[in-house]
Amino acid sequence: MIPLSDLFKDYTLGEAERRALGQNGHLLLPGLLTDQASSRLVLSLRNVVQRGKHAVKGHEPQRFSAEFDDYLASLINHPQMLALARNILGQDIRYDHCVSLVRPPGTPAMAWHSHEYAEDDPSLGFIRIFFYVSGFASDDGGLKVVPGSHLFRDRSISAKNDVDLRDDWLLGKTHPETGEDLNIEHLDAPPGSIIIMWTHAAHGVVARKADSTTRYCVVYAYRNPGRSSDARWISEAFEAQPPSGCAELMPLY
Repeated sequence: MIPLSDLFKDYTLGEAERRALGQNGHLLLPGLLTDQASSRLVLSLRNVVQRGKHAVKGHEPQRFSAEFDDYLASLINHPQMLALARNILGQDIRYDHCVSLVRPPGTPAMAWHSHEYAEDDPSLGFIRIFFYVSGFASDDGGLKVVPGSHLFRDRSISAKNDVDLRDDWLLGKTHPETGEDLNIEHLDAPPGSIIIMWTHAAHGVVARKADSTTRYCVVYAYRNPGRSSDARWISEAFEAQPPSGCAELMPLY
């Protein structure tokens, strides 16, 4: 069993931060990861990449990352991880998936998209917690978002690029709470940053520059139980024998 150490430096996630997350759909916590956690995450993500060279279809290390690395598995119920997730979702939560998002130099852009979960029931929440170990610049593997898009709870958001999104899904849309026009925002994140995002938020990723470095990132997802999840990547074997202390986080409902 891997001994626990702090994941995060001191931070506050109070009413102001929750309100910002609720209005924007994402919350950036810059440089939150401890140096020890960042170093350990890089080792684990490199391990996942290596394991991926011998992937079995349907159980790929990239999608089921925590099932292929003990350290990543140990973070599923790390006290600081659960405290963060429950601060937003409440006490009744489930682990949904852990996905490696390593982007080597020259990795192409990722198109605009959103994700599904209980479109007709706002009482059921689903968040993704991105660990941007390497950080990113807005023009180099950076995350781009549309503040307020999550409030539409639209799983079908899709566009090849910014122009297509502006000309189609964004056209004429305003923020349901502020009334302001919806706009694309390109984020910057220093190394060790955490970004929390509601699953229905529109987001995409800028291409990684060819002369850049590898961007190390992993995302953990948690949700309130109540519906099935298309993104729930947990193998039957892992669910049957979960990491110590994780059993209550595994059932679908």
